[in-house]
Amino acid sequence: MKLIEYADRDMLCIDLANKLAGELTAALMHDERVTLIVPGGTTPGPVFDALCAADLEWSRVDVILSDERWVPEDAPASNARLLRERLLADRAEAARFHPFYVPDTTPEAALPALEEALAPLMPAAVALLGMGADMHTASLFPRGDNLRLALDPKAPLLVEMRAPGVEHTRVTLSARALADSLSLHMVINGADKREALERAMDLPPEEAPVASVLDEASVHWAE
Repeated sequence: MKLIEYADRDMLCIDLANKLAGELTAALMHDERVTLIVPGGTTPGPVFDALCAADLEWSRVDVILSDERWVPEDAPASNARLLRERLLADRAEAARFHPFYVPDTTPEAALPALEEALAPLMPAAVALLGMGADMHTASLFPRGDNLRLALDPKAPLLVEMRAPGVEHTRVTLSARALADSLSLHMVINGADKREALERAMDLPPEEAPVASVLDEASVHWAE
């Protein structure tokens, strides 16, 4: 793990957006299309605001979420809604977004077709993740009902997840799918997240799921 500290959150967002844009540009020099994994939640929003204006060939970028709540895209809890408002705008509006939520069905019924469509897009060239104070990343929750499957080295790309205290069923990329990304970044803010990160470094992934991807990650932190 590489930890990068910033003087403030504004500097973090600008620098991280520039890094992501540079890595996408470099990847596009070698591949016709590249995949970008991004998180939901509130923390990455300002990064998206800067990244969406980056001057690169967004029409050759496939964007997928690290995880999604099984709710319609117009629901306030939808990560896809956040993406459409904050990332898939400006120049990045030309990117191709691949949502996980499928209307009028269940995660169990939708996962096989979602996996089939996702497989050609993997591994991702660039991934950006977040982390919760409970040491989860994506929807890999410490007490998730399918956490063992999601952490398995031979896990499928996508795993359905439910957890105590988590309102909606989630569909999440597995730890394998995340860790296989060619470049992996994590953005966290605040003393509580820094403390959680330090705890996770000494815990097994079953207790701190974020530990399953930390070896490959550059972690960007500001108070």
